[in-house]
Amino acid sequence: MQIQPANRIDRLPPYVLGKLKNLIYERRRDGVDVIDLNMGNPSDAPPDVVIEKLREAATDPRNSRYSVSAGIYNLRRDLALKYKRKWGVELDPETEVIATIGSKEGFSHMCLAMMGPGDIAVVADPAFQIHTYAIVLAGASTVSVPLGNDDAFLDRIDHVLDTLTPQPKVVVLNYPHNPTAITVDSGFFDKVVRMADKHQVMILHDFAYGETCFDGYQAPSYLQAEGAKGFGVEFSTLSKPYNMAGWRIGFCAGHPDMIKALSTIKGYYDYGIFQAVQIAAIIAMREGDKHIDAQARKYQERRDVLARGLQRLGWSVDVPRASMFIWARVSDEHLARFNGSTNELCLAMVDEAEVAMTPGAAFGPGGEGYVRLALVENEHRLRQAVRQLSRELNRSTTAVIA
Repeated sequence: MQIQPANRIDRLPPYVLGKLKNLIYERRRDGVDVIDLNMGNPSDAPPDVVIEKLREAATDPRNSRYSVSAGIYNLRRDLALKYKRKWGVELDPETEVIATIGSKEGFSHMCLAMMGPGDIAVVADPAFQIHTYAIVLAGASTVSVPLGNDDAFLDRIDHVLDTLTPQPKVVVLNYPHNPTAITVDSGFFDKVVRMADKHQVMILHDFAYGETCFDGYQAPSYLQAEGAKGFGVEFSTLSKPYNMAGWRIGFCAGHPDMIKALSTIKGYYDYGIFQAVQIAAIIAMREGDKHIDAQARKYQERRDVLARGLQRLGWSVDVPRASMFIWARVSDEHLARFNGSTNELCLAMVDEAEVAMTPGAAFGPGGEGYVRLALVENEHRLRQAVRQLSRELNRSTTAVIA
């Protein structure tokens, strides 16, 4: 029997990141020590107190039963308390907060809850893949606008909302941004809310990197803007600030009707997060602020090492104020060797330099010419990665960057 997948599968592009991941796996299987800067997958440990609470909670057989898809009340309450403490935002844990299986799952199911065939969402270019393809999987369509963090960017979105028929239903935002790491200041979201009010559109804001900030910068929450809850929601996660990526726990907070719709979808799809993980996550939010600060300092030190190295390599780097990535413009000389394709460059560098990076083209046409590098290795390994890239990309010279 010949199997024919659903049409939504045909709407998804070839997944170059899957090809890259397989190549990394094959090289490592063959004993090659690939320095993997491809994925924002934290390599440092969660706080000890969180691990101890998980161990304790996992021994209670009551926690091995099905939980609730929205998350236990105490977990949602502590997320609300955290928003009040850090961003001055009041949230009702019963109606304005829901736990998700990481922010990616929450975002995807929110798209399923809010959109369908005939609906349109505005997404920046470049963008994290799920911000585009969760919409596609929901049966809706996207329109891209060149990414920015200023009035000109909002003007581009405003123009689309004014002129496109049918009018888009949703605007997707993401600051600190993945993959580019660009940031915004607090007044930006006030303008977003005014735009949402003018056009009566929903806002989905991915805030996954909101607590990984450097040089005294503090990323604003969308929900801080006056009236923000009336137009949208924000997704957050414990993956990055607490090094709990594999624990798969995050949140969506904001408009109660949108939270209710997401809760309805999740009620059909899952039975909730392992309850011991939820209990440990409560401890993370109560006692983990010092850990967040220490982890951010570690990423800042790695950022400085890698940014300097790539700049000496001849690549252009705007040193980021937040996130766990460097977004680097590859030099024309180096890119020319690979027909101007960052996909080809990144695949070749796994083989030749034993360094894995993410091609900017994987995030949309606006990413071509750039690569994303994750700050998930220690400083020694980052210096080694630059040396290995320099060796392979500058074969015609004898100089090797230290």
